[in-house]
Amino acid sequence: MAKPGNTGIRRILRATKFSAQGFAQAWQHEAAFRQELILIVVLTPVGVWLGRTPVEWAILFTSLLLVLIVELLNSAIEAAIDRHGDEHHELSGRAKDFGSGAVFISLVIVIVIWSAIAYQRFYLPAGAGS
Repeated sequence: MAKPGNTGIRRILRATKFSAQGFAQAWQHEAAFRQELILIVVLTPVGVWLGRTPVEWAILFTSLLLVLIVELLNSAIEAAIDRHGDEHHELSGRAKDFGSGAVFISLVIVIVIWSAIAYQRFYLPAGAGS
């Protein structure tokens, strides 16, 4: 149920503000987020060059955004766990490892997608991949 007075455009504006704060916090506190965002900035023009159609561009770019989504979720898990203290707990370590594994899988997805589109562009005869 929505909070009183927090509906419509006001809710959207507040959500946008909180999202911007989340991005700023991730940039400030998460080296992996910064590295992945820089990777996106570098690879976006490469993806525009590599892809031949708007659908290929969308697939290439969306795979990169997936990495950021998973990294933000992984960072959220780590922050929530770290809030409870520095002592080692098996479940805390497991949760952090799960998040790290998810980031790894998202990076593998990028490699698979980018490799498949590059293979189609450079190694298949014209029209063979369509």
